Amino acid sequence: MDEFSFIDSIKQQSYGQTSLIKGVGDDAAVFRQSNQDIVTSVDTFVEGIHFARSTMSAFHVGYRALAANISDLAAMGATPAFYLASIVIPKSWPMEEVTQIFAGMQELARYYTMDLIGGDTVSGSELTLSITVIGYTDKNKARYRSVSEDGDVAFVTGTLGDSRAGYHILTNPGTYTNEPYFIKRHQMPSPRVDFAKGLNLLSRVALNDISDGLANEATEIAEASNVTITIEDNLIPTSLSYGQFPENLQHKWKLYGGEDFELFGTVSKRNWKTVSDIAYQTGTPITRVGFVRVEEDKSGVFLNKNGKRERIFNKGYTHLK
Repeated sequence: MDEFSFIDSIKQQSYGQTSLIKGVGDDAAVFRQSNQDIVTSVDTFVEGIHFARSTMSAFHVGYRALAANISDLAAMGATPAFYLASIVIPKSWPMEEVTQIFAGMQELARYYTMDLIGGDTVSGSELTLSITVIGYTDKNKARYRSVSEDGDVAFVTGTLGDSRAGYHILTNPGTYTNEPYFIKRHQMPSPRVDFAKGLNLLSRVALNDISDGLANEATEIAEASNVTITIEDNLIPTSLSYGQFPENLQHKWKLYGGEDFELFGTVSKRNWKTVSDIAYQTGTPITRVGFVRVEEDKSGVFLNKNGKRERIFNKGYTHLK
């Protein structure tokens, strides 16, 4: 299958977004939006760094890659609308598998009524997938890391450490409780779009998606807002069968594991009940895990564990380290 035949095989025959004027078929796509702010993000995924064929089917590679980008939109309070996908295809990947990568993206995209509006295909030495997503927020409702304030409540959605637990199961064969659950959390994460959209009622909330670990995401908010965030270790939510794993790995995964694609955020105490109500209405598990303070000449994240308070750093996965 040549490039043009491949593009023809993956392009949409119809589109769901009414703001789209022209999709795939010209040098660029055209969409029109006048009454909302446009939010965009891009991520690149490289075989051997972000995924491996030993733990991911081609379908799951595409599904999780798009989910990661949608999670970025959720952290900004945006509704997903469009995506563009560029792929470098090595000879070791048959076109049937490459097609399955796009099938994985398309399944998730349909759930959010996202339209594929462009991209590129080239040959190369290792499979590389670059995805750009575009979404909308109401004007001046995009969520930023820099708005956390003294006295805020710190919270997380869902449970943490599940994705790394799933990866551990896939790479360490054995007998595990709830094995399918943990593997699915690794291969097919669920971005918290509905919950984040529900927060549109609030004038101020800081959000970050947990892609590189709770410690990393909390640190980014603390530094951007010039505040100190304290997290209570015993309040960090984990799955019921999470305790089957070694204690040192439990601690590492829930703080530094990443790829859960849950949300970490802070909001004023007076709005905490509203946030909890929105979580309930959207079927989103949510847990209050700490608090925010302004301390003179200090910003960062601290962990209260076993009566001791210690500073934690962004030890999650970072590129170019």
